[in-house]
Amino acid sequence: MRVKVLSRNPDDYVRETKLDLQRVPRNYDPALHPFEVAREYTRALNATKLERVFAKPFLSSLDGHRDGVNCMAKHPKSLSTVLSGACDGEVKIWNLTRRQCIRTIQAHEGFVRGMCARFCGTSFFTVGDDKTVKQWKMESPEYGEEEEPIHTILGKTVYTGIDHHWKEPVFATCGHQVDIWDEQRTSPKCSLTWGFDSISSVKFNPIETYLLGSCASDRNIVLYDMRKSTPLKKVILNMRTNTLCWNPMEAFIFTAANEDYNLYTFDMRFLESPVMVHMDHVSAVLDVDYSPTGKEFVSASFDKSIRIFPVDKGHSREVYHTKRMQHVITVKWTSDNKYILCGSDEMNIRLWKANASEKLGVLAPREKAAMNYNQKLKEKFQFHPQIRRIAQHRHLPKSIYCQIKEQRIMREARRRKELNRRKHSKPGSVPLVPERKKHIVAVVK
Repeated sequence: MRVKVLSRNPDDYVRETKLDLQRVPRNYDPALHPFEVAREYTRALNATKLERVFAKPFLSSLDGHRDGVNCMAKHPKSLSTVLSGACDGEVKIWNLTRRQCIRTIQAHEGFVRGMCARFCGTSFFTVGDDKTVKQWKMESPEYGEEEEPIHTILGKTVYTGIDHHWKEPVFATCGHQVDIWDEQRTSPKCSLTWGFDSISSVKFNPIETYLLGSCASDRNIVLYDMRKSTPLKKVILNMRTNTLCWNPMEAFIFTAANEDYNLYTFDMRFLESPVMVHMDHVSAVLDVDYSPTGKEFVSASFDKSIRIFPVDKGHSREVYHTKRMQHVITVKWTSDNKYILCGSDEMNIRLWKANASEKLGVLAPREKAAMNYNQKLKEKFQFHPQIRRIAQHRHLPKSIYCQIKEQRIMREARRRKELNRRKHSKPGSVPLVPERKKHIVAVVK
């Protein structure tokens, strides 16, 4: 006689201690789960709604400056240290962990136009309206020691920007021309110029470290090679570019922040048209900074908001603003890819989460697993209308909302006018210009 007996191993379902969660046996056979997609859709919808509920990106405000914050710099070795320069010539060093100012220096008379840290993190450089370049120690002076710069270089004109080489004791300044300096010398070892207008920003490439990019007020973006004594090539846009930032992961890619409310991502090998035009701001874009992963960047604008753009998308995934925040002049993405710092002209530096709904602190393994599962569900159902609508909805200040509406109407009117002109003209007489090429005037080599 044969008897069928159910046999279960107690290890599979008995709790080890009474504090453990009850184990539930599960059968993963898809034939037994006919409504799997419907259940997953409901979970994805709930996860998307909860993400918007917990989206509280603002962390804290660092106040202490007595004038608008004009520039910021990251410490290359320390995640918790950041430097900021104000319009009254004051430089402050902040500890982000304690959210306190740990040191204040009266560096210049007038604006601090630019600042950068040395690649080893032992010192930093500032330039100001008083025509000087100053090098300062990163550590505070000893007791009884005066706060004085290590070196001071007196120039002939006002310097508007500075950046340090990523590996060598070399830095570049810009004003009416781009000067390359050796740290040991008081005169530039080479000067590069192309045109006669003032240059607002200069940046070293973090990968191909001998390459530089600069933005001039005659609407040019000029690329230089430090090994040559002449510039490489330049692209002329319809309006002036305020600053640019190189992608830290892709050597030839850089993004330019323009006065025409847009950002342009270029491949320096093909400057005839940008790789992507990022259009969401409603006023001039003043600063841009890449995340250390190179997949996203953050932009600061005169419209009192900052936006986070994926590199390959034309529209922002996130917009941050507060009631008190005024024109945002400078922005930085921290080196651990978790936080964003922005400085505005009402004297505050604000600290934001890079991912608005991310939970900070140590996560339990179950929490981490649940978050990863929800993230995969959101990615799987991201194009469903209901989920897409909830995920994309953002509250905007009334001024920005109205300006976006107005610009949409203007864009539609321009498109309609162009269609009518093409319809009533001889075939081929009105060429079809793609959006990416509309903003480029010329490329000069």
